[in-house]
Amino acid sequence: ASVSEVLVDTLTGEYKVTRVDILQDVGRSLNPAIDIGQIEGAYIQGMGWLTTEDLVWSDNGRLLSNGPATYKIPAVGDTPIDFRVKLMEKLPNKEETIYRSKAVGEPPFMLGISAWSALRDAVSSMANYTFSPPMNAPATPECVLNAVNETRKHLANNA
Repeated sequence: ASVSEVLVDTLTGEYKVTRVDILQDVGRSLNPAIDIGQIEGAYIQGMGWLTTEDLVWSDNGRLLSNGPATYKIPAVGDTPIDFRVKLMEKLPNKEETIYRSKAVGEPPFMLGISAWSALRDAVSSMANYTFSPPMNAPATPECVLNAVNETRKHLANNA
C-alpha cells in the first residue's frame, strides 16, 4: 500500500511529492535494508513513469524523446522529503520460497500510482471533489495545468 502527499502550483502546474508512506509485504525479509532500498527505488521509478516520463513520437513513428535533453526521468531532487517505508511484520510467505520471502524488486513499481492519484485528487480539491479532472499519465506539469484549467472551467460553468 502506498499513500503520497503532493503540493501543486495551480498557476504553473508544477508540483512536488512531499511525503510518501509505504507498507510492503515482503514475506519474511532476507535483508530488510536491501528490501527497503528496493521498495524506495521501485516507487521512484514508478512515480517517474506516471508523472514525468513523457514519450514523444514523430508522425512517422520515430521516438523523439530519446535522450536526457528530451526525456525527464526522476532525479534525487524528485525524492520525497518525507519518505517512509515499513515492511509488514510476522507475515511469512505461505508458499515454499527461500526462507518464506517474497519478491520485492518489481512489485513496488506500481506503488508510484499513488503520486499520480494524489495529483489528480489535489486538482479535484479545487472543486471540493465534485469534479474528476481529466488527467492522463504521465502527469507532467503541462498535464496537471490542463487539469487545473478544466477544473476552473467546470467551476465557472456550474457557478
